[in-house]
Amino acid sequence: MTEHQLEITFKEYQTLTELDKPGRALCLEAIKAMQGSHSPYSKFRVGAALRLQSGKIIHGSNQENVAYPSGLCAERVALFYWGANHADDPIEAMAVTAATDEFEISQPITSCGSCLQVLAEFEKKQNQPIEIILFCNDGPVWVMNGVDSFLPFLFFEKRLNTEVKG
Repeated sequence: MTEHQLEITFKEYQTLTELDKPGRALCLEAIKAMQGSHSPYSKFRVGAALRLQSGKIIHGSNQENVAYPSGLCAERVALFYWGANHADDPIEAMAVTAATDEFEISQPITSCGSCLQVLAEFEKKQNQPIEIILFCNDGPVWVMNGVDSFLPFLFFEKRLNTEVKG
């Protein structure tokens, strides 16, 4: 038997003001993206913003449906829009935030496994990691360099699709 230990590295800032200007600007875009949230059931609004290499910003927000599996997370809304419309313009960074009037959110909300898996495939597709910024109002900011910080054993089988390099 061999025992292995995994370690992740990420940066934590106390507030958004500690981020560099492009990071702060992307976080403000994620806050704007929350305005498009359709979350009448959970009342948990999520916004995601992608910054592309060209400088273009893409917004995504969570979209709920009374048939719960029919909804979609903010991250996948933004990522699928990118894949359908801007796949030749690599994603440099993604900022994600959440808010609710039901309770106080005191630490960043992490993306679900499905969103992380989609993010992983798009990182492979563009052959470069995506900086991920997670934050909440008046709380810490977490910055990760790529999806490996979340999913060290992500699912990816090279033989399933020869077009996705990795």
